[in-house]
Amino acid sequence: MNIREKVSKNLKEAMIKKDTNLISTLRLILAAIKERDIISKGKGHDSEVNDKEIISLLQTMIKQRKGSIELYVKGNRVDLAKKEEHEIEIISNFLPSQLSKQEIDEVINKTIKSSEFNSMKDMGKVIKIIKQQYDGMMDFGYVSKVVKEKLSNL
Repeated sequence: MNIREKVSKNLKEAMIKKDTNLISTLRLILAAIKERDIISKGKGHDSEVNDKEIISLLQTMIKQRKGSIELYVKGNRVDLAKKEEHEIEIISNFLPSQLSKQEIDEVINKTIKSSEFNSMKDMGKVIKIIKQQYDGMMDFGYVSKVVKEKLSNL
């Protein structure tokens, strides 16, 4: 079952349970996916967006919510920040399981050693290799920060 089908199935179940918060978040996800489908068809593609593109979309949605949380906390709107956190939890359920920070560090170390990268000029290459193998499984903002730190210390 692909991600689009999982979201639709969960939406039906949420409607039966009358979970309004879950329903609204799942509808947001489906609307974003449909918007991507429309954009894709406008570019001449015949099919709907695939799971890889949906994962990218979901990660973007999570980033947006994290940014909103920061603003809400600064604005002393804890209620809205909690709502965003709840949406992040729901969206995260449709992403592949995320690697821990320790596992991410191991992947970065292994990639740098195996490819013998040794300068900051290689940062993009390291991230590209990691992204090819682990896209959707880690926070690449964190990866970028760690790679930069490790390459600058070599």
